Formats: sequence, C-alpha cells, structure tokens
Amino acid sequence: MSKISPINIGISEKDRKKVADGLAHMLADTYTLYLKTHNFHWNVTGPMFQTLHLMFMTQYNEMWLAVDLIAERIRALGYPAPGSYKEFADLTSIKDSSGTVSAKEMIKQLVAGQEAVVRTARSVLPIAEKAGDQPTVDLLSARMQVHEQNAWMLRSLLEE
Repeated sequence: MSKISPINIGISEKDRKKVADGLAHMLADTYTLYLKTHNFHWNVTGPMFQTLHLMFMTQYNEMWLAVDLIAERIRALGYPAPGSYKEFADLTSIKDSSGTVSAKEMIKQLVAGQEAVVRTARSVLPIAEKAGDQPTVDLLSARMQVHEQNAWMLRSLLEE
C-alpha cells in the first residue's frame, strides 16, 4: 500500500485549511445561486420572458462551470469539496425560495444572491492573500467581477 506524499506547495496546512473552508462557503453559495437561477429560468413568465429566460440561462451556465473551478481549487489545497445538498444548505448564505414568484421578485432575489456571493468571496480574499495563495486570490477576484457585473445587469432591469 503506497502512501500519498504530503502537499508541499508553500502554504502551511493550517492556512490551506482556512482557505479551503472559505472556498467551501464560496462553493455552496455559487451552487445555491446556480440552482436558484436555473429554477427561475424554467419558471419565469411575463412580458420580459425572453430576455430573462436567456439572461438566466447565460448566468447559470457560467456558474455551472465556476463550481468546478472552486471545487477543484479546494481539492488542490488537499481537502474534500462539499457536494451534497445538506452540506450546501449548511454552508450557504443565500436564502432559499419556494413556490412561484413574479419576474420582478426573481430579479430581486438574484441580485441579492449575486451580491451574497461577492460578499463571501470578499471575506475569503484576505485569508488567501495572507496565506500567499495567489491562485485562490485570482479565482476569487474573477468570481467577484462576474457576480458584480451580473448584479448590475439584473439591477438595471428594476429601474423605471
């Protein structure tokens, strides 16, 4: 039976654990927002149907790819990535929704979700910076840019 060699990437195990724990929250938020956005894509109605249906699809497809990047970064740091609904529910900061809501309410909830992901990324960023974990810093910076832009685009739909 062979033993796996220890991880020696220039980041202490303690710091890798802190970063991985933060990224687990980021993964949970991203996956939860992905699921909410996909749900709204399926169920949106009204005069803005086509616009919202396509916008939501663009956003959930982008997040679907992002969850892989986040989970694989956690794995590269040497920790298991959360992957169950229960784990995501325990880790996420995004409020769940149930039932049918109006298109305007969908937009409001998605703005709140996009902003929640940004806040989570922003909270993990100093941990990664302190650890000297540039790949995670880059990942978080890129995610913040995407989610800030998505929030702006969604928010603009609410203006009169």
